Amino acid sequence: MSSGRLSNQIRTLRFLAGEMTQAELGARVGVTRQTIAAIEAGKYSPTLELAFRIADVFGKPLDQVFHWEREAPASR
Repeated sequence: MSSGRLSNQIRTLRFLAGEMTQAELGARVGVTRQTIAAIEAGKYSPTLELAFRIADVFGKPLDQVFHWEREAPASR
């Protein structure tokens, strides 16, 4: 299994959506502000369903909101 991390564009998309707050986004997708903050910070990975709900709020395809960043293999 390759290692990597899930990154996202939520903060940028919130700003572009009239400076939507984390609480507003959370209310629209059915989670708390704290959950949105943790997802934005990369400390929590959303379920696939929640990821689609977040993308839908912004009218974006999933891959324009979330990205899998592969870690470079260690040099030998």
